[in-house]
Amino acid sequence: MNIKLIALLAVFVPVLGAFTVPLAGRISRQARSVWSVLLGAVTAALPLLLLPFALGGKQEVAVQTLIMGLDFKLIIDPLSVFMSIVSSFIGFLIIVYSLGYIAHDRHQDEYYLMVLLFIGSMMGLVFSANLVFMYVFWEIIAICCWRLIGFYREKDHVLKADKAFLVTFFGAAVMLLGFILIYNQTGTFDLTAMRGTLIPGAAVLFILLGMFSKSTTMPLHTWLPDAGVAPTTVTALLHAAVLVKIGVYAFARLFLFTFSLPAGWKEALPIIVVVSSLVAAGAATVENDFKRILAYSTISQIGYIFLGFSVYTPDGISGSLLFILMHGLAKAGLFLCAGIVIHATHKRDIREMGGLIKTMPVTAVAFLACAFSVIGLPPFGGFFSKLLVITGTVKAGQVWVAAVALFTAVLTLFYLLRVFSKVFLGEVTATAPEKTRGMVFVVALLAVLSLLSGLLVAYPMKLVETATTSIIWWNP
Repeated sequence: MNIKLIALLAVFVPVLGAFTVPLAGRISRQARSVWSVLLGAVTAALPLLLLPFALGGKQEVAVQTLIMGLDFKLIIDPLSVFMSIVSSFIGFLIIVYSLGYIAHDRHQDEYYLMVLLFIGSMMGLVFSANLVFMYVFWEIIAICCWRLIGFYREKDHVLKADKAFLVTFFGAAVMLLGFILIYNQTGTFDLTAMRGTLIPGAAVLFILLGMFSKSTTMPLHTWLPDAGVAPTTVTALLHAAVLVKIGVYAFARLFLFTFSLPAGWKEALPIIVVVSSLVAAGAATVENDFKRILAYSTISQIGYIFLGFSVYTPDGISGSLLFILMHGLAKAGLFLCAGIVIHATHKRDIREMGGLIKTMPVTAVAFLACAFSVIGLPPFGGFFSKLLVITGTVKAGQVWVAAVALFTAVLTLFYLLRVFSKVFLGEVTATAPEKTRGMVFVVALLAVLSLLSGLLVAYPMKLVETATTSIIWWNP
């Protein structure tokens, strides 16, 4: 099995295939849908072929020499394989769900092009072992995000898409400055050549600003709740599969796998991210817009992922990696359930809903199951990831930080059950049946996977533990 070729195909099948979607659209709407699903399925299947290689704890590097140290280099290791499997699989399910959700919308050629380019660029970023190409894919994702948030082309939507682009572009530009500082010190952009390098505090600050802007850590979070004007499939893609996971993956690749942090940062980072998590959870408890509540929830849960990584303990790192999977499955399910509700009722204020469990029983049960995973209730997958993060935080000596994280979990329980109660329980306010079987199937599948990922947690933990070992073997 040619490991390097599979990794290249995992990047370029969706990136290049995205530009063939409009050609399929000229044939027929059905041809466009089938071709988009096929490209998504192939993209999701390719990383699975790398799973045996990754479980062996091996590492392979594919290199195409260019100029000025800008070699196109892909790193295939347990960390990149894990992240590519999670992102591509959830992305594929979102494409399948999209067939029903945007079936009657205009500009579907652009939609599927941008979604596939979005997923392909994530694959490119995940496998990149060169800072410049990591930045290139980072910015392509920002462009796709901008177009997809403004997909409906209404003035308010376009303004909020512009806001998202400007905030994330600012972060990316500052991050690029950090990359330049590293290049001035090391003379290379090659991550594999810089492993163990101690980088200056200014570079750390600039890179973290870029990560926090993309992964919506406060105060650079404001664009994400506003991005709810996008189609629900897009918000699910942003929250569960690709966009906000970029920052946490980049943190793991750069600050756990590659560089050694200067003194002080290891103590400061857990405090920064747990405060962001707590404040976002507080905002979710008082919000009434369905999608904005879930957006603040994402900001809060991303704080958990950053927390596990930032405490630099094996349990914390394993918990954060597992959290990426568990949050991706459950949060995609929550947003896609919200899409079914909003699509049918044409309402977003949860105070104007009620009793929908009578007409949307599958959606209601799926929402509750995914909510239990995000909350961290056993035996759902989210329980094990949160438990590891908090355990790792305690082992790092950050007991009060762990206590704040636990309180944040209590707030998560409150606001997600509040949403369930307002939307699905009580008196029926409107008749809104579950119309599209494909959409309902996807949310039901995500709910089942959120449960099975907990009951069968030993299986994903094999890859998680292998990835953790590959990260921390050198990093004290």
